[in-house]
Amino acid sequence: MRRGTAVTAAIAVLALSATACGGDGGGDTAGKGEIGGTVTYWDTSNDAEKGTYKKIAEDFERKHPDVDVKYVHVNFGDANQKFKNAAGGNSGAPDVMRTEVAWVADFANLGYLAPLDGTPALDDPSDYIKTAAGSTRFEGKTYAVPQVTDTLGLFYNKKMLKEAGVGVPKSFDELKKSAKKIRSKTGKTGLYLRGDDPYWFLPYLYGEGGDLVDPTAKKITVDDGPGARAFARMKDLVDSKAAVTDSSDGQENGLKAFQDGDVAMIVDGPWDIAGAQQGKQFKDDKDNLGVAPVPAGSRAAGSPQGGWNLSVYAGSKNLRTAQEFAKYMSSAEVQQRTTEELSLLPTRRSVYEKPSVRDNKMVEFFKPAVDNAVQRPWIAEGNSLFEPVRGQMDAVLTGDRDPEEAAGKVGDGFRKLLKDYK
Repeated sequence: MRRGTAVTAAIAVLALSATACGGDGGGDTAGKGEIGGTVTYWDTSNDAEKGTYKKIAEDFERKHPDVDVKYVHVNFGDANQKFKNAAGGNSGAPDVMRTEVAWVADFANLGYLAPLDGTPALDDPSDYIKTAAGSTRFEGKTYAVPQVTDTLGLFYNKKMLKEAGVGVPKSFDELKKSAKKIRSKTGKTGLYLRGDDPYWFLPYLYGEGGDLVDPTAKKITVDDGPGARAFARMKDLVDSKAAVTDSSDGQENGLKAFQDGDVAMIVDGPWDIAGAQQGKQFKDDKDNLGVAPVPAGSRAAGSPQGGWNLSVYAGSKNLRTAQEFAKYMSSAEVQQRTTEELSLLPTRRSVYEKPSVRDNKMVEFFKPAVDNAVQRPWIAEGNSLFEPVRGQMDAVLTGDRDPEEAAGKVGDGFRKLLKDYK
């Protein structure tokens, strides 16, 4: 539910008076203080990425000997609520946090994030990709700096598709047909379908010509025809045995199934390239990993914009150093490094001009995909919209609810969250 202006203002005052975890050294919002003291950084990257990000944080310490960076790895699934509990309770919030793009508007609306306009954190904003920068703004102010951008693509096992005599599917209808040949020739399943995370519902929804909401018209659209067709498409892939799914642990189960060669394809993002290449199907032959656009539905092909930003806690006692740390972690130098080491997609235009980035095979695919990714609604309730979808995905895939009824229930759930939407 959208909070009233008075409540939000009160929360902002409360957050600004809070004590950050380990923060000291006193900075200011204008960025005129000294760079030093302690900065606590919550990193929400995955297991394949966190080692690199920890080293990058340590490099900042070497550049600034008077700074002590307290690196804390926080699991993505726990990070949102953990930060809200810490910031709302005035105890234990980090100075800087790696924030999922959909969280920024929510945290800013609660008054938990420091505006970054005019501070050192927002370095050369014209260099950021427009779509990535869009997720950092809320009600006319900038509350984060873009670090990584992404979208979803179709990861596929080249050798398995070749053995089955099928090409890379361009539509879900084609994927369904190819899956039969894959099973017949190799005994393997065509696709691992993420049934536990509503972010993976979006390509099916976009593929049917739909969207969650229309923020401009303040209209809920998920319960229109495309929503029901999207649920039906997912259900049909599972029922036809073209795909397997789980109602939980999809990240781990799906990646392992693809790594081990139990499935030929999985819809995934750049964050799992390094992880996929660690699997036995790809470790000794990294060229066996192929990436293509997410297959189209009956109306279009579409994939959601995702990514990660760096936010500064409004209650930090070391704002100046926190701003400088956010600046460094979003710098062209760091973004080039994470592309080279992890194949993550930069948010800075200038980084794509570097030969090591420009020639990266995964960047070659994902950059055009990101440029055409579907913008999500950057509203305070944006992240909360996923929960009603999550429950209905499970109900549809387990056969407890038909797709049309599920779409209607998602719409009902949205109306409880978005009081001013019709």
